[in-house]
Amino acid sequence: MQRAPPHAKCVAMLDVSLQTGTMTGPRRDTSAFKAYDIRGVVGENIDADFVECVARAAVEALGATSAVVGYDARETSQRYARAAARGCTDAGSDVLNLGLCGTEEVYHACGALGLGLGLMVTASHNPIDHNGLKLVGPGARPLTEPEFQEISDIVASGAHTKSSHTGQIITPEQDPRVDYAAAVAQIAVGNDPTPAAARSAPRVLFNCGNGAAGPTLERVISKLTERGIDFDAIVVQGNPDPTFPNGIPNPLLPENHAATASEVIRHGADFGVAFDGDFDRCFFFDASGQFVGGEYVVALLARATLRREPGASIVHDPRVVYAVREAIEAGGGVPVKSKTGHAFVKAATRGRGAAYGGELSAHHYFRDFYNCDSGMIPWIMVLELLRSSGSSLSALVGEVSASFASSGEINFEVDSKSAAFDAARSAYASHAAEVDETDGLSCDMGAWRFNLRASNTENLIRLNVEARGAAVSVGDCVAKISKIIGDSQG
Repeated sequence: MQRAPPHAKCVAMLDVSLQTGTMTGPRRDTSAFKAYDIRGVVGENIDADFVECVARAAVEALGATSAVVGYDARETSQRYARAAARGCTDAGSDVLNLGLCGTEEVYHACGALGLGLGLMVTASHNPIDHNGLKLVGPGARPLTEPEFQEISDIVASGAHTKSSHTGQIITPEQDPRVDYAAAVAQIAVGNDPTPAAARSAPRVLFNCGNGAAGPTLERVISKLTERGIDFDAIVVQGNPDPTFPNGIPNPLLPENHAATASEVIRHGADFGVAFDGDFDRCFFFDASGQFVGGEYVVALLARATLRREPGASIVHDPRVVYAVREAIEAGGGVPVKSKTGHAFVKAATRGRGAAYGGELSAHHYFRDFYNCDSGMIPWIMVLELLRSSGSSLSALVGEVSASFASSGEINFEVDSKSAAFDAARSAYASHAAEVDETDGLSCDMGAWRFNLRASNTENLIRLNVEARGAAVSVGDCVAKISKIIGDSQG
């Protein structure tokens, strides 16, 4: 298969490699490398040449002979994906080209086919002038910190190892979504769908936000229908559009909730699902258009998992825990606490063989999905809960939220993070029932609890407060801690 010619820069580099055995190019700005992925501003610290070099470096660092490349709906993503494929093949790796897809489709292909590298071109929910890369290693496992650092170092130095051969770009003979859709349906539903309770088929409103979700969602809905799962699907903003006429899809932001809530109400849906740009996260709205907090979604998914696998381990992050732990323990499961962040949660699920792991941020990880996060599997599991119980999402969430109130995450801009933490620790730690510093500062006061975490990139600290029952006002607790934080900055 004919490949696109390499950039002029790479031709010059190749001339050097014939003499030295290495390819030496210019040093590059690596400020787009973040903790575990790559995100940058188009034309400033990320462009096609940079992406090509990252892909080549990733093949070299991992020793990959096979790779999969996909891209989201952004204007530059297809061009960057071609550059990534070029970098992989120049380094000697064959490349499976998925085309427009979601991040989890790259994860699935990498895991299911046993490929050595997965590379997704996406900026997810970042501003429209951004783009980036998400990478996974063999079997869709997350890259280790040393591996990621080695890739960054190779890109920064511009020194590449000469490959003895050129890889091939492989275009799948059939739509890869066929296997992917079958896999997510199997994970979410099992061998047989749960018989539906005596009520009409649920109506589900899907808001794809003009991101990458639409075409894949269509295939997943078709697969579920084939398996006899009866529901009424309504899709809005399903056409991928690089101009994002309705704004960048980031349903976590409160100011974006109305876009989905209004459609749920207009169509009389039983619940709504909104996806972010690369749909590795999905967000839920009940029939009244009310946004469902992340901890309640984790609790519901833990409940659904334990119905099928009693005694399973379930991983959760430490920000808000009451509702999640109660659901896990009531279902006979084993709660496993992990530091926040996909690398930590994935490590915990792999290390404990956990069936499921969930974060407040709407990242949901599944052992049978190569311990990766998926935005498609969660809504199918919630659909099955509603079908089997005959209940509504608002009723299921209401049962949990009535027992465990939560503040939602509140951000504080501070001059001194350490001063804020010291003040909170001084005020509460000495008389707390439990103090935990797995991730920030958590103090359990018995009837209520808070977690305070610092942003890694901004002068922000993030507060979550939760309470058991109605004996303690979450609002009052938030007000007291807010004053403590404010006073600490004086």
